[in-house]
Amino acid sequence: MLMQYRTLGRTGVQVSTLALGAMNFGAIGRTTHDEAVAIVDAALDAGINLIDTADRYGDGESEEMVGKAIAGRRDDIVLATKAGLPMGDERNHRGGSRRWLVTALDDSLRRLGVDHVDLYQIHRWDPSTSDEETLSALTDLQRAGKIRYFGSSTFPAYRVVEAQWAAREHHLSRYVTEQPSYSILQRGVETHVLPVTEQYGLGVLAWSPLASGWLSGAVREGREVTTSRSSILPERFDTALPYNRARLDAVERLAAVADETGLTMIQLALGFVTAHTAVTSALVGPRTLDHLRAQLAAADTVLSADVLDAIDAIVPPGTDLAPHEKFDAPPALLDPSLRRR
Repeated sequence: MLMQYRTLGRTGVQVSTLALGAMNFGAIGRTTHDEAVAIVDAALDAGINLIDTADRYGDGESEEMVGKAIAGRRDDIVLATKAGLPMGDERNHRGGSRRWLVTALDDSLRRLGVDHVDLYQIHRWDPSTSDEETLSALTDLQRAGKIRYFGSSTFPAYRVVEAQWAAREHHLSRYVTEQPSYSILQRGVETHVLPVTEQYGLGVLAWSPLASGWLSGAVREGREVTTSRSSILPERFDTALPYNRARLDAVERLAAVADETGLTMIQLALGFVTAHTAVTSALVGPRTLDHLRAQLAAADTVLSADVLDAIDAIVPPGTDLAPHEKFDAPPALLDPSLRRR
């Protein structure tokens, strides 16, 4: 296994094609401090140099665990975190306002035990805040040396374009990355988001490349679901539901493709995501050291054109098998009051 590296957008920064996502550190994945340290150690030893977390993960617990795990070797790591999702019930402790981002970043730096992060990402588009407001705050934080670059996460394609325009119009620094959900089972971003990121030269950090466990080998016909997500979101794995039935049918066909090519499902899934010309890194989010080892086996997986064609025949390009699980839908599609006069 030999880790591969790519340039993060146009930044010149080299990052591993597999990146370590820390969402499972702490309460969400029930990963303990010692386990988190062991996972980070193994990831770095394997050549992973990008670690991604967020203030929202465990209400700061993930950042604290990451900070302790990287103590003494900060300079060797491209460290990314995110802000914007609610942190508690206070109505202004969320979003993309200058008021909140300045506070949120200071809180993240304290939890991480560092004086700057390399990539600061807006976790979701905030429809109540203008692009100029958010970009202005981020630009000032960048000039203050607290962040090196900033990016977006799970933005609709048109919001990626709007933010690029606003940065140019107001002479502000721009987003240099986008972090979308992307997997064999959720290919909708191929329609608009990934072409836009390529047009603007953005780095792409793909989250959930294993589709919350659907592509890890943990979900198969006739077997009890073993992924931890099934206890948190049981409806997402209820195969009596039509869209989950469609996913399971696709997984069985994909498993046959993997078997024919001598790959694990994880290698097939991660190799598919990193094969896209727009993708810089696939974010893996292991709960255990064994999970990480299985994922690291895909570090140098390269899928042939025949295998990619076989995947396309199972899940056509641009298709989401669970479109209701997308996180970049315009607010008016989710809140009826926003589409009524």
